[in-house]
Amino acid sequence: MAREISESDWKHFRQLHPLALERFCEQSLSEVGRLASEPGKSAHERYLAVFRLLKRRDKELAEAFDDLRRSTAWRQLAVIRSRGLLTDEEFARFSPETRAAVQVFLGA
Repeated sequence: MAREISESDWKHFRQLHPLALERFCEQSLSEVGRLASEPGKSAHERYLAVFRLLKRRDKELAEAFDDLRRSTAWRQLAVIRSRGLLTDEEFARFSPETRAAVQVFLGA
């Protein structure tokens, strides 16, 4: 197995990266909206819930999307895949080698 993602898979990953980021942000914002409008909670309780969520999501965002490089692409792709940010069809477009590497990162 090669030590980093192939050129064709790298190009495909760079195309899907912004789409996965958009999906991540949409999911996070949807959850923020739910927490911010939760009935029966004070404004302060809702604020703290949103703050904790954003703090956690910021760490997750960094793990999946920061420092985009070929040498980290398989790990990032595994994180993105584990969070359900790519469809099966999108993931299937990667080479068998890349899909296998991602499975190794996922422990499957």
